[in-house]
Amino acid sequence: QVQLVESGGGLVQAGGSLRLSCAASGRTFSTYAMGWFRQAPGKEREFVAAISWSGGSTGYADSVKGRFTISRDNAKNTVYLQMNSLKPEDTAVYYCAARRGTDFSGRTYYTGGPDYDYWGQGTQVTVSS
Repeated sequence: QVQLVESGGGLVQAGGSLRLSCAASGRTFSTYAMGWFRQAPGKEREFVAAISWSGGSTGYADSVKGRFTISRDNAKNTVYLQMNSLKPEDTAVYYCAARRGTDFSGRTYYTGGPDYDYWGQGTQVTVSS
């Protein structure tokens, strides 16, 4: 069982930046592909960014490409989401997710919610205009 705890959310003005962190329990974090999703009020959860277990491959939703960066530190069991040039439409609860290791190449990342096995509780990000 893996526990995920997000942090770093908050209130920021449009154009500002935030860095979200997701700390994972367990000794197998380095074998897990990781992802970030978000859910705005009244909307379905959507994919934001993902990273392979090696960190060698990353993927982004078109809406955040060029503004957000996902990274991981396997020594610290932590994945990050650096969010720059924030917009009011980025306001949402952001969730971290982990997928058990099934990819030997270390180059696969996953964009679908059902692809993931574990989820955090979420952290609120609010961007004011």
